[in-house]
Amino acid sequence: MNKTLIAGAILASLVAPTVSAIEIYKDDKNAVSIGGFIDARAIHTQDTTEVVNGASRINFGFERALSHDWKAFALLEWGINPFGSSEIVYNNKFETVQDEFFYNRLGYAGLSHDTWGTITIGKQWGAWYDVVYGTNYGFVWDGNAAGVYTYNKDDGAVNGTGRGDKVIQYRNSVGDFSYAIQAQLKNSTFFTCDFDDITQADCEALWQQGKREAQQVEYNYTYGGAVTWKATDKLALAVGVNRGEFDVTYGNGDQITAVDLIWGVGATWGDFDTDGFYASVNYNYNENHDTDNIGRLIKEAYGIESLFSYKFENGFRAFVSYNLLDAGNDYVIQPNFNADPNDVFKRQFVVAGLHYVWDKDTVLYVEGRKDFSDFSSADAEQEARMALSEDDGIAIGIRYTL
Repeated sequence: MNKTLIAGAILASLVAPTVSAIEIYKDDKNAVSIGGFIDARAIHTQDTTEVVNGASRINFGFERALSHDWKAFALLEWGINPFGSSEIVYNNKFETVQDEFFYNRLGYAGLSHDTWGTITIGKQWGAWYDVVYGTNYGFVWDGNAAGVYTYNKDDGAVNGTGRGDKVIQYRNSVGDFSYAIQAQLKNSTFFTCDFDDITQADCEALWQQGKREAQQVEYNYTYGGAVTWKATDKLALAVGVNRGEFDVTYGNGDQITAVDLIWGVGATWGDFDTDGFYASVNYNYNENHDTDNIGRLIKEAYGIESLFSYKFENGFRAFVSYNLLDAGNDYVIQPNFNADPNDVFKRQFVVAGLHYVWDKDTVLYVEGRKDFSDFSSADAEQEARMALSEDDGIAIGIRYTL
């Protein structure tokens, strides 16, 4: 297999599964490009119809040729919200509820060589994403079962499985195998309390008073890796793991340590953007890796995502996807000791969509979601809050790629 092509694919995967950019400057040594898209959609869900932002973004890529066939490069990407804030949390909370016009999505710099691989430092897609990104092509309701957008549908920054903060990552390939390894070098301390609607400051005050209902959480380094085998021109198989550890100190002095672990496998057939059949499936098992819809840490769960599509020669692309994150009952880890052991967490939904790819940079779309989740609880108010962001819905929109 052409190693230069592999290296190019690795660099592209650092940005997103689908990359489009316009070169705006180039000389004998330097190149600058601009990319991104504007996604405008109207959505009906949670008994509300509203025009919302569809994770619109803009990025700037920089590349510099160095001696001995090395290259230096950097990427800066901001999410942009040109349509105003929304209170509807229908998918990724990080993207759907944004008050700022600009917000940080990615930012890293690195070095690359066709033989010696690529090293990058900064906020970037985690190695774990290599395993599961193949099911993340729905525009409106993408995967929330693959362990990427953790901590109640955030951007995966804390544990490095999504757009990880403060990540150093190395990538290379050997024959038909490519691999990525990373370390997330950060120091995070925050406070949690077993109460609804409490601020960090008030929670810290309770902790300082010695209340067991308040906890100080220290979450520092994480580590991860993934290997992908390009078995044929169409079939790719991947396996990966990510691990972190956090320490919890209760207000009364008690301490516990928990391991954040996820591992899984993925398989992809074809190319989502080319004519013909495309399929991708992945499975993961995780411990202390994600939270339920009201922020309680899940002890253990398994997740399945799948996506099947067919793109016709006339530009229409139909797809269907299925997502399941099942933690069963008695799933809430301490320190949320006041949770009902009979509470159930099972996120499950199907999405179907039709895209019209007018050209490669302009897509019109309609997508609908049907929810089959189970958040059974003796507390009816809690069950309603858990189910709110998982509601059925339908959306139409346009994605204009720069």
